[in-house]
Amino acid sequence: MKVAVIMGSISDMPVMQEAIDILKAFDIETEVDIVSAHRTPEKLFDFSKNAHHRGITVIIAGAGGAAHLPGMVASMSPLPVIGVPVKSSNSIDGWDSILSILQMPGGVPVATVALNGAKNAGILAAQIIGSHNKSVLDRIILYKTGLKEAVDIASETLHK
Repeated sequence: MKVAVIMGSISDMPVMQEAIDILKAFDIETEVDIVSAHRTPEKLFDFSKNAHHRGITVIIAGAGGAAHLPGMVASMSPLPVIGVPVKSSNSIDGWDSILSILQMPGGVPVATVALNGAKNAGILAAQIIGSHNKSVLDRIILYKTGLKEAVDIASETLHK
């Protein structure tokens, strides 16, 4: 079980690092790379068509601006693709990225998380893997229990 975390530019790395970090916390192997839909189309085609042959089970693709990377990957790969819209320097408040990833045509799904929501992309990838891997599922259950406990503690502290 391996998740590929790709991005269109190195400038996306601060956002995409959150996906890498949460996947590592779930003990899921990651492959990280820069694959630009516009500047390295041949690399994009090769990556998309062959990721499943290399043991990748889920692809997380982050992109800003026109944000074609997640959709183009999904058009060529049989794997689930999770898109992370990134608010970049050339972005229109992130809306261009959100809509480019969200508005996919029928037959080419891309699961889309919130703007800069790479952590949720990592959690969703882990949940996909956890649906058929008990050890990952157990780690997700533990993680979610920790979220609940943190809220319970905050609530108790507030009422003291």
